[in-house]
Amino acid sequence: MSPWRRQGWLPLLALLLGAAGPRSGFETMTPELQAMQRDDAGNPGMLSVLEGEALFAREGCAACHAAAALRGVAARYPAHDAARGGPIDLAGRIAECREQRAGRPPLPRESQPMLALQSFVAHQSRGLPITPDPRLAEARAEGERLFRERRGQLNLSCAQCHETLAGGRLAGANIPEGHPNGYPLYRLEWQALGSLQRRLRGCFTGVRAEPLAPGSPAALALEAYLFGRAAGLPIETPAVRP
Repeated sequence: MSPWRRQGWLPLLALLLGAAGPRSGFETMTPELQAMQRDDAGNPGMLSVLEGEALFAREGCAACHAAAALRGVAARYPAHDAARGGPIDLAGRIAECREQRAGRPPLPRESQPMLALQSFVAHQSRGLPITPDPRLAEARAEGERLFRERRGQLNLSCAQCHETLAGGRLAGANIPEGHPNGYPLYRLEWQALGSLQRRLRGCFTGVRAEPLAPGSPAALALEAYLFGRAAGLPIETPAVRP
């Protein structure tokens, strides 16, 4: 009897799943939500992209950065920042650029103008594969530790939901693999555009754990790991999610 016959179909299934690579949350959505994301006229996140385009011109960003030159930028973030000696995410880079080059105070991370600028910049890379910065190996290792660490009153880790139980259902909803390739994205639950770090805070709160401070080293490390884990997935910004 062959080993496959003796052990059943589980090893073959595991092999096939392992070879499949990361799976975007887009694939687990209903056809109606997929159609909403695909249709730029019906995707509510596109309003923020248009707002970001106007801000990009009004804030003087276009004086240094041509929109066409932004293609591929978001696919490489978080990136290593020499001055920080660690990762910086796209929101941090926009804030830094605005403060140092334009002499203006940084926009709050969750403000609509910041989300709009992020959306516009990331939208220029839509369809391009995530390409993690190889210099962030140390940050990704810390992020993976956080991803697998049990926390909160429910004593759960990110990995338990988004690896072990990915593809299953929780309270009637699909459990995605938790990839960040669509952020900033429009979430129906929020009825608004939101950042990846907002989603992370929601997950931490859901397991009754202390959320990570926005832009903190721990939050950036976890973000770096998540983007590394999603390597090869296309940027979808602005994605739509339930």
